[in-house]
Amino acid sequence: MSESKILSFEHAGAVFAQLKADGKRIVQCHGTFDLIHPGHVVHLEEARGLGDVLVATVTAAKFVNKGPGRPCFDDAMRSRSLAALECVDYVVLIPRPDAIDAIRLVRPHIYCKGKEYADTSNDVTGNIQGDIAAVEECGGEIRYIGSVVFSSTKLLNRHFDYLSTDIKNFCLELCAEVSPATVRDEVERFRDLKILVIGDTIIDQYAYLTVQGLTSKNRIISGRYLREESQLGGALAAMRHVKQFCDHVSFISLLGEEPWVDDLLAKALTPEENLTVRDPSFTTVVKKRYVEPVQGGHEMSKLFSVNFIDAEPPGLATQNRVLDRIREHIRAADAVLLLDFGHGLMQPAIRECVQEEARFLVVNCQTNSNNHGYNIITRQYRRMDAFSLDQQELTLACGARNLHFETELRSLKERFGATYAWLTRGVVTTMGIKTGEKPVHIPPLETDAIDTVGAGDAFFSVAGLAAARGLPAHLATFLGQLAGAQAVKIVGNARPISKGSLLKSAMSLLNF
Repeated sequence: MSESKILSFEHAGAVFAQLKADGKRIVQCHGTFDLIHPGHVVHLEEARGLGDVLVATVTAAKFVNKGPGRPCFDDAMRSRSLAALECVDYVVLIPRPDAIDAIRLVRPHIYCKGKEYADTSNDVTGNIQGDIAAVEECGGEIRYIGSVVFSSTKLLNRHFDYLSTDIKNFCLELCAEVSPATVRDEVERFRDLKILVIGDTIIDQYAYLTVQGLTSKNRIISGRYLREESQLGGALAAMRHVKQFCDHVSFISLLGEEPWVDDLLAKALTPEENLTVRDPSFTTVVKKRYVEPVQGGHEMSKLFSVNFIDAEPPGLATQNRVLDRIREHIRAADAVLLLDFGHGLMQPAIRECVQEEARFLVVNCQTNSNNHGYNIITRQYRRMDAFSLDQQELTLACGARNLHFETELRSLKERFGATYAWLTRGVVTTMGIKTGEKPVHIPPLETDAIDTVGAGDAFFSVAGLAAARGLPAHLATFLGQLAGAQAVKIVGNARPISKGSLLKSAMSLLNF
């Protein structure tokens, strides 16, 4: 039966080692195999003809980066469909985001890719170079095959209803004006931008625990401690996102001189990028969240948070040091991405300097529990070229509870003299406005969130780069949404978003 062809990742290596010892020539094909079509069948049959045993390795669903709703078919169904083909001898589900571990597991004599990958520039993820190196490491060779070519993504986009109507309609409208190749080229051009990121650094600490219940006497939550981790958040998270796209990025922030900060900064910034001001009188901002581990793919449950933040702003001497650092570097930047969390760095003189000196200024002025009602964009800023707000921030800026969002967002854009304005509304929609263009409304591209912390910063980072390049509103907003969709699948800011994954999602959604 076909089920006997399906091997577990843990036990498959021994099977393939024995086959090689028996003198069998092993051929491997790897992919998502979301919808088996004639192109797959021909590709797999041609691969089987190159050896004695054909192994099809399949990317597990949680690692598929093809946009919302993908894969359409779950791990078991995709594995079973492959195993049902006579030409396939074994199927293994790979719990990894790329093919490298799959190649090291199988150690094939021949690894097959489609003919389109012979030109490595067609691989937007950049993974093909790693695949080639892994195959060579295992003593194998790569063959580029496939006399019949179909696209699973194009077939699914055209004939299956896995996308919501709103997302499908938007993507159809966008791809009528912008080709997937153009999207890729525009994102690749981000690398030439000289970007200066300025803002509050936040160290996000996650303390994981298992909730045991309520204590019998005081009725407070009792939990058993599991582990904790520290992540680079705030403006530093945005810096890490931007670095995935741009070759020339610098970072200015204010931190204390706590020795543990040194190691964290060294992991994120090169000495050339790191323009932070360190001051012994300043407390590095730490937000420690007590959370339950993610279970079953559902959103993380956060119990409570403890913030380590100075109550008073930094002294004048410290502010002047920051001002000197900004003045020294700001004019060399094509664009400044400013993230103001209201945690001490952005004092009036510093805000004024940035507004006066930045050639292109993108602002995110955030509201949080520490500054609610105080750090409002209309109170703190008078000029910018682009900005992004969430619904609460827009409501506070307008001083009204019930708003006509488009009217108020456009009014703020005109007030600041901005070219771009965005309103992000989480699971509802994101609105983008650019001068001279019609408003853009894009629904969320990912509704199965693990952790929404940092999603807005990811949107801001990529949309800000698109604004600095002068891209149309629909494309700039779409790229920002793709970044946010990727971020909600990451716990906090454990890692930056991936340019390759963003491009792969974009290519899939626009492939009609």
